[in-house]
Amino acid sequence: MKTLILGGTREGRELAELLVADGHEVTTSLAGRVHRPAHIAGEVRIGGFGGADGLADWLAINGIGRVVDATHPFAEQISSNAVVACRRTGTPLLRIARPSWVSHPLAGTWTWVDSHDEAAAEAAGYGKVLLTVGRQSLDHYRKLPDVVARMVELPEKPLPDSWQPLLERGPFTVDSEKRLLHELGADVLVTKDSGGSLTEAKLTAAGDLGVRVIVVRRAPDPKDVPQVVTPQEALAWINGAS
Repeated sequence: MKTLILGGTREGRELAELLVADGHEVTTSLAGRVHRPAHIAGEVRIGGFGGADGLADWLAINGIGRVVDATHPFAEQISSNAVVACRRTGTPLLRIARPSWVSHPLAGTWTWVDSHDEAAAEAAGYGKVLLTVGRQSLDHYRKLPDVVARMVELPEKPLPDSWQPLLERGPFTVDSEKRLLHELGADVLVTKDSGGSLTEAKLTAAGDLGVRVIVVRRAPDPKDVPQVVTPQEALAWINGAS
């Protein structure tokens, strides 16, 4: 039985490795926004499906027996398309739901907002901004004058002249994040509720240094889709469905 992983996250890469090691046939689908993705075990396809209908057709044509949605918590469209396509084709669907930062010990000290536009408006009241929202969301912040934008790759659209790009890929440590915030003289950290531990260190570092934090809330997870937290739990679900 073939498995499709909707990937782009560390959890998706780890699940692909587990499946290949366990003898499963697996394909990981990536949106193609990152030109140099990390290595992924098994087959890899790049690009969209053409909406829910296109995904449903692809599942049927390729004989996919189950789908694991291991996309980023903010990849809302593909998650929604997966629900529709899997219902239409009768394909079991599981989501690896990375835990939110809402339960972080410092969460009550942060400013939580519902959109990137709200985050930009809040950040406008500060000086130096460390922006860690990914390159797909940068357009919402272009009116901010003093920004260090951390991302894996540069966006196609040139950044404002006053901005400083910082090309890095996690994981990061609390000490390295404290050094960065201190060297930049950052007044505020703007991020989104990506959750998990890969980039969590910046939140602890900001708290230690008294740097304000603005967090964009994530949308609710799709309803009626079973969820697990770890790739190991996903593997157990897949083996149980085999």
